[in-house]
Amino acid sequence: MLSDIIGPVMVGPSSSHTAGAAKLGRLARRVWNDEVSKVDIYLRGSFAATYWGHGTDKALVGGLLGFLPHDERIKDALNIARERGMEYRFFAENIDGAHPNSVRFVLYGNDRTMEVVGASLGGGVVELQEIDGFRLSLKGDLAALVTFHVDRPGVVAAVTGLLAKHDVNIATMHLYRQGRGGKAAMVIEIDGDLKQEAKEELQRSHPALMRVIFIPLAEGDLI
Repeated sequence: MLSDIIGPVMVGPSSSHTAGAAKLGRLARRVWNDEVSKVDIYLRGSFAATYWGHGTDKALVGGLLGFLPHDERIKDALNIARERGMEYRFFAENIDGAHPNSVRFVLYGNDRTMEVVGASLGGGVVELQEIDGFRLSLKGDLAALVTFHVDRPGVVAAVTGLLAKHDVNIATMHLYRQGRGGKAAMVIEIDGDLKQEAKEELQRSHPALMRVIFIPLAEGDLI
């Protein structure tokens, strides 16, 4: 007889503070799209208040190493990170209106930096909330691309038309802007992944595009 599984398969005591933290680390790693060599981790709310008891610090670093929430290595993630040469530091910060189980990653490497904010919503579900200070929303269950562009006509048509040209199916799409004609972002979740040729074409598909981030498919995450 089959039984229902409630909550995530994980190592640790809490679906929000452990499994969710590991998934947030993995999501930040996917957005960074490279090995993480140096990171500052700013804990907010209950993450900052109770991280030592729930293993949130180990789970976050384990996720940044690419470990799944149920990976036994999470218990020793801090030591493994040091052995692999990852530099990490933890801080606490108070941000008005921030989700109580949220974290800000500042990643460094290869002459670039990136800031990623995410929250653990409960039951192992997470949400990416900001990239480099721009507010948006992404759960990270599918491969995705995020565009940063000037709010001008034709950007959506250019990007979606190019995806259609490469036979890429759009699962969800959301638009965000900071004002008419100002900075804007588009989050598109897709079925499958993008070939390198399509990535290169997307970068130059419209003159208003400033940056395109490709977030690869997550392998093995369990909700």
